[in-house]
Amino acid sequence: MSSQEWRTVYRMIREIDRRLPRPKRRPEFSDVLIVAMYLWAVHHDRPQGWACRRENYGSLFRPKMLPSQSRFSRRIRTARCNAILDGVYRALARTDCPTPVNMLDGWPFVIGACSKDRDARPGRIAGGFARGYRLHQIVAEDHRVLCWSLTPMNESEATQALSLIAVSTLGEVLLADAVYDGSELYDAVAARGSLLVAGIRDDRLKSKPLASRNSPARLRAVDAWKHGVARYVYRDRKRVELAFAQQSSYGGGLGPLPAWVRSLPRARRWIGAKLILHHARLLHRGQVA
Repeated sequence: MSSQEWRTVYRMIREIDRRLPRPKRRPEFSDVLIVAMYLWAVHHDRPQGWACRRENYGSLFRPKMLPSQSRFSRRIRTARCNAILDGVYRALARTDCPTPVNMLDGWPFVIGACSKDRDARPGRIAGGFARGYRLHQIVAEDHRVLCWSLTPMNESEATQALSLIAVSTLGEVLLADAVYDGSELYDAVAARGSLLVAGIRDDRLKSKPLASRNSPARLRAVDAWKHGVARYVYRDRKRVELAFAQQSSYGGGLGPLPAWVRSLPRARRWIGAKLILHHARLLHRGQVA
């Protein structure tokens, strides 16, 4: 992470902190410091205890005082610190500014079979089954993540898509693969003023869809596939893989969950921090429209 990216992140932490209601008691270590320490550790792919040692800071970021590891771990779990993290993500990602075409997909995070993580569950991935979590995202054309959620691997992708669609600002078209080909999703996207273009298997295209079992929005999608219109638009769906690559293919990017990130709350906080750093990187690389 460059110095400009870190300054942007730190400035945004302070700005979001000022917007939130002040705590009743002034703590010895501010929420700004706690959140900045956490993002510093996440950027370096280190556990929380690493952030509590003075030798791990440099001229770019060097706090005058550091909390103990137990206090730091307790504070980063508080509602206010998590609200700051969420506010920084939304500000940097500009979640209320979608592009005309957006993409919906899931990204599995597999953990070891011997892990004692009680929140992780087995679920289907490409080529078989694995245990872990799944990151669900709605991604813009410029690789910003407009909305996301993390669930155990066994949670339905279509069900989580309904939750994301309900709270996200959509553009004109939402592209998704065949997992999301369901009438309920077509209706949910249409109700938000957008058009869902999901992959439809060939066997479903060859059979005549029943109007009584399919929503009008899905029937229109099937007709668009048969006439080749949807196939032309659907080619852009592969860009979601480029967006996932942008999040992971650099030092400190979003990769497999490290051994110390276990349980759903910790995994959500870790991935949310990685997405904050990802959007700061996009901003300074000039990739955000």
